[in-house]
Amino acid sequence: MALMEHDDEDEEEIHLYESSRERQSYDDQGTLYGIILATEHLERSYARDAITNSEYTAECNKLISQFRLAEKAVLGSDNNIRSTEEFMKLYEMDCPRADERLLKMGVPEPIRNTSTESAGVAVTVAEAVQHFITIMDAVKLEQRAVDDLQPLLSDLMDSLARLPETPNDFEPNRKVKHWLQKLNSMRAFDEIDDDDSRQLYHDLDSAYAEFTRYLKSGR
Repeated sequence: MALMEHDDEDEEEIHLYESSRERQSYDDQGTLYGIILATEHLERSYARDAITNSEYTAECNKLISQFRLAEKAVLGSDNNIRSTEEFMKLYEMDCPRADERLLKMGVPEPIRNTSTESAGVAVTVAEAVQHFITIMDAVKLEQRAVDDLQPLLSDLMDSLARLPETPNDFEPNRKVKHWLQKLNSMRAFDEIDDDDSRQLYHDLDSAYAEFTRYLKSGR
């Protein structure tokens, strides 16, 4: 039986990328893929009551922040991917919970603060007031980029959601959630136009007025 000689020189090494720029693009896509998958697992764990509320909120906030950066890197590169929905479809990602959390909500699942401790409520109220002022100042200073405004709205929504005993149809929550979902439907490097900017400021101003009336009413 004749032995066939194996010629190593005939082997061709297959490269996934041909330049450092292409390599970075694949690295960025891998990061985004991992964050979406991790968010899906986190949401499933929370639904099964496998983690505590505080663990869920802390991890979810971290993943949402990481997602914003990763999404901006992928969609801002020259790889013909124009949206995260397109990215998930391309890689056949069946992650409905991550889609809802990252692309539609942009904040962790609201967890009501059942504590009646006045000090804790006072801190949450102070945080909400500060977040209102911060986002309204940003809009007044003509900040338009989604990746500038969206985190500020997320912080505000998080504070409002932690207020105890607010009604389910609390107007400030509804208005902030509406704008948060609108921005989440846009790409990170998109900008809102002048009309949207004026409407956003108007809605925030009216939401803040309703928020202060609620506080003065003694809840």
